[in-house]
Amino acid sequence: MYFSQLESLTELELKQLKLLREFIKGINHACVAFSGGVDSSLVATIAQEQLGSKAFAVTGVSPSLAPYLLNQARLQAAWIGIHHEECQTNEINEPNYFKNPENRCFACKQELHKHLSEISKRFNNAQVLDGVNFDDLHDFRPGIQASNQAGVLSPLAELKIDKKSIRSISKSLGLPWWDKPAQPCLASRIPFGEEISSKRLKKIALAEEWIINQGFSKVRVRSQGLSARVELPVNEINNFLEIIDRNMLVKYFLDLGFHSVSLDLEGLISGKLTRNLKINKKTNL
Repeated sequence: MYFSQLESLTELELKQLKLLREFIKGINHACVAFSGGVDSSLVATIAQEQLGSKAFAVTGVSPSLAPYLLNQARLQAAWIGIHHEECQTNEINEPNYFKNPENRCFACKQELHKHLSEISKRFNNAQVLDGVNFDDLHDFRPGIQASNQAGVLSPLAELKIDKKSIRSISKSLGLPWWDKPAQPCLASRIPFGEEISSKRLKKIALAEEWIINQGFSKVRVRSQGLSARVELPVNEINNFLEIIDRNMLVKYFLDLGFHSVSLDLEGLISGKLTRNLKINKKTNL
């Protein structure tokens, strides 16, 4: 199946799409690490287009992936038409993960790629691809090192395709999720140094899903100790305060096991967790 271009792209984006197609076409068999996010979905789309049955996608399933996001990944893989598998990962049992050190993501990706390596061997030693993009290379991403050590290729990063271009290209190809909000793993809602547990991740997932069901698709629920802090885009805060039944929200969060709930007036800012990390490092210099 060839994904036709439905909307215009800039000259640079046209070149990036052409290079992405050529990059993936040059791979014999491909295993796409598939989260259902915009980035890995574009890689999976082009892999299916260029390689057909020689490409497949795998989603790692664990408490750090919200159930509704897993369902979305299943639907997106079916829409793309790519063969989709799921594997259970057990990073929650690894001290380098559940103790939540600053390089927690390294342990998580190491666990994921251990499974993907075994799965890819069953499919003609397929090359594992991921959705790391060019912007990610300029952020604090310890997981990238683990992926590199596992021999994973990152077409978007290698071709210098950033998030803005990824969304534009996805939209032009008619991918319905081109503007899907970024969804880092649930563990990113917990400050470094506070232990991660399946129970804690489940609370966060349910809290965020409740708010999403009220019509607010971009949300983070930060879990600090027994407190929950809701983050929304700044331009949605007033609307949130007007629409949401405060008593109902508080009751739901308390029933989940949180002892208090607050709204972050600064709003949702990508990388806030690692921003605090950078501030702490500068303070200690």
